[in-house]
Amino acid sequence: MTTTTIGGHVLTVDQEGFLTDPSEWDDDVAVALAEQIGVVLDTEHREILRFLRAEHARTGETPTLRRVSTGMSIPVKRLFELFPVKPAKKMAYVAGLPKPRGCV
Repeated sequence: MTTTTIGGHVLTVDQEGFLTDPSEWDDDVAVALAEQIGVVLDTEHREILRFLRAEHARTGETPTLRRVSTGMSIPVKRLFELFPVKPAKKMAYVAGLPKPRGCV
C-alpha cells in the first residue's frame, strides 16, 4: 500500500488514490479529498457521504450510483450536479471508501 498526505493527514491509499482504510476518514479528510477534485462540500454532500459510509458499513460494499439515488430519493441528475462527471467514483473517493464495482 501507498501512503499520501492530504490536508495534513497521512492516508493509506490504493493505486488510484482511494483510501484503503475507511477508519482514517473524518470530516477534515472529506473536505481535503473534495478539494482535490474541485468539490466544495455542503449539507447535501455530507448527507450523501453519511449514507455511503453507513451502507458500506452495513454491506461491506461501496454503494452504486443507482443505490444512492434510490436509497436517498435523489435523482441521478442531481448526483451528477453535486459530483460532476463521474459521481459514483467521486462520491466514494470523498467518502473514503473503495471505488464502487463497475467503475472504470
